[in-house]
Amino acid sequence: MKCREEMLVELLKERNFHVTTAESCTGGLIAATIINVSGASAVLDQGLVTYSNEAKERLVCVQRKTLEAYGAVSPETAEEMARGAAASAGAEVGISSTGIAGPDGGTREKPVGLVYLGCFVQGNVKVKKCMFSGNRGEIRRQSVEAALDFALDCLKQEKEKSD
Repeated sequence: MKCREEMLVELLKERNFHVTTAESCTGGLIAATIINVSGASAVLDQGLVTYSNEAKERLVCVQRKTLEAYGAVSPETAEEMARGAAASAGAEVGISSTGIAGPDGGTREKPVGLVYLGCFVQGNVKVKKCMFSGNRGEIRRQSVEAALDFALDCLKQEKEKSD
């Protein structure tokens, strides 16, 4: 059985789509996982690690007012990151992650393990809220797996609409 990243690369190739990532809490692991697939260079243009707010603004055009109003870990920021990632490379698909991997940084409103994933597909953006548990590495790994599954779901839904 194919793993999720193989299925994603295959689906992107079928659609002749390219993908770009903008990653905060996953720090490039989504792109790195896609790159594990032979032939991924046909679909992956670039992966951006936008860990700081300044990088989110500069590299993927997250608005300062969004960061000030909602914070870096928010559905609004995840949406702007996914849209900005795709725009930065002229890609049809953008995947984003922003969250709190811990062990520090959590609050009552935004606890450790809270992650927002964004997926842009040809002008449409969806955001998914996730709550993961475990240590920092486990939260990041779960985030990558969820991001790849979310991207697959978004691409399949987009394909169904266009068929």
